[in-house]
Amino acid sequence: MEKDKLKLTSSEIGTLWGEYVNGTAVDIVNRYMVTIIEDESIKAIFEDAIKTFEKQKQQMVAFLENEKFPIPIGFTESDLFKGKPRLFTDIFCLNYLHIMTLHGLLGHSTSLGVSVREDLRFFYDSCDNDGKRMYHQTIDLLLEKGSFQRDPLFYPAKNPEYVSSQDFTDGFFGKGRTLAATEIISISFNLKKSIMAKTLSIAFSQVAQTKEVRKFFEDAEKTADGQIKSFTKIMQTDNLPVPKSWETEVTTSTDSPFSDKLMLYHTGFLFQAAQAYHGAGLASAMRIDLVATYESTILQNLLLTKKWFNIMVQNKWLEQPPLAPNRKETAKEK
Repeated sequence: MEKDKLKLTSSEIGTLWGEYVNGTAVDIVNRYMVTIIEDESIKAIFEDAIKTFEKQKQQMVAFLENEKFPIPIGFTESDLFKGKPRLFTDIFCLNYLHIMTLHGLLGHSTSLGVSVREDLRFFYDSCDNDGKRMYHQTIDLLLEKGSFQRDPLFYPAKNPEYVSSQDFTDGFFGKGRTLAATEIISISFNLKKSIMAKTLSIAFSQVAQTKEVRKFFEDAEKTADGQIKSFTKIMQTDNLPVPKSWETEVTTSTDSPFSDKLMLYHTGFLFQAAQAYHGAGLASAMRIDLVATYESTILQNLLLTKKWFNIMVQNKWLEQPPLAPNRKETAKEK
């Protein structure tokens, strides 16, 4: 059988569906941000991001249509209220694009990892290349603007060493030890993403149109803030710097540029995606206090996403992904 004639598997359909819905949500935010950005160098990157996703979106539609699957609703221009005042500063917009690019790179690599058909593999490979180009562009410009936050620096040891004491796992009692470089990878990563989630929650709570949705954003802001404080305490105990917050990059506007549906979905996506990063941090943690912090963080996110799910379903905002056939129901129809 020809490699590009294979029917797409459930996993391949699932990745197309997920990338389409998530991509359209971020695209709407990008389309708003490009209208308020004044810095021409930042605006140029957003214009590139919008054109890039439009190309990817057309290819995803073609894949789904060829398999006779319905195109997801996702998010459209109806979720964008044009002409609204500035809600974010230029530099926050650039940081937002950088963080979303990181999410995109993870999504593309995951999608590539479950793809078998050659044309779909080549598609995700090109998406990954687009993401890497955007990653370099956002970092280069953040560095140029003096706004890229590098992780803590270490001083080299004289020689490599083996772990020689059970105190290596102790972060509470006894002698304990300082953080390992392998642990800081996830701590720093999770701090930056929690800071982004908190800032967006603050902005969205200002402009949300319903009391129920506004209350959720307030809960999301408190959840993210608590997690930031937990990871910050661990870093500062070892006298290590932490990333700066972005709350002051949100204006005082109360006029929403987005639908409540879009803002709520986007926040839920961030907290759900964070679970993968927290899980990776838990897997790499070799200190008891770190393990406890990650376990607590994962539980907090589960409780928050349960609230998110209930609101999305009640408002009929949660689009259903393709489901496996229900054989029992099919048999009853005869």
